[in-house]
Amino acid sequence: MNPAAVPLQPSGSGFTSLPTDPEELERLSGAGIRTFFRIAGLWGLDTEQQMALLGLRSRSTFFKWKREQAARLDHDQLERVSHILGIYKALQILLPEPAAADAWVRRPNQAGPFQGEPALELMIRGGITGLFTVRRYLDAQRGGWA
Repeated sequence: MNPAAVPLQPSGSGFTSLPTDPEELERLSGAGIRTFFRIAGLWGLDTEQQMALLGLRSRSTFFKWKREQAARLDHDQLERVSHILGIYKALQILLPEPAAADAWVRRPNQAGPFQGEPALELMIRGGITGLFTVRRYLDAQRGGWA
């Protein structure tokens, strides 16, 4: 294992690892937060939903990140952003109509992990585990790993 990386998930999960090098973390943080805000806009997420998905409690920090389009994400937040990006990518593959892909997170879903609720609810209530569950479900739907 690369000593400069921390695994996101157990080996063989299909996920990469996060670097521990501060310069690389800063570079990924900037790109990650900008991408997160673009996806949040496409999904129509409000401030509270965005903060919950990021695992962020400080409104002032949130608005600073949003205003500056820059952040110094910790490993937890970077992992969350990674899952959100994976969910977004999987939806674009599964539902090639962008409006349908972007609306999917808000629609009630009868599939097992969602129990009739929208995926967004699981993503918010479940934290990293909820994000991972939605990502794993979508990856399985597109023929990836399960």
